[in-house]
Amino acid sequence: MVGLAYKLRGRLREAEKLFIQVIKISKTKLRANHPDTLTSIANLTSTYRNQGRWEKAKKLEVQVMEIYKTKLGANHLDMLTSMANLVLTYKNQGWWEEVKKLFI
Repeated sequence: MVGLAYKLRGRLREAEKLFIQVIKISKTKLRANHPDTLTSIANLTSTYRNQGRWEKAKKLEVQVMEIYKTKLGANHLDMLTSMANLVLTYKNQGWWEEVKKLFI
């Protein structure tokens, strides 16, 4: 929650540090593919997007999307949300071919 508050106030470096800390704890306590861990990773990727750190965002977004696809299926809402986040990263970079591939 504090990480989100920092992010909303534009304090992105502080938010990033908190999200990374939460992810480490979540991976230890809950596992890497637990929904709460994946939500924390999605929060971090959003922070990276806001910072213009596209490669970091893309790497984590692909990872989250693949876990959701494997665990929940291609049509699950969480998987589709993670795909939409990846589309945002691709769109912001002008990577239209990648956007098109996700929609096909």
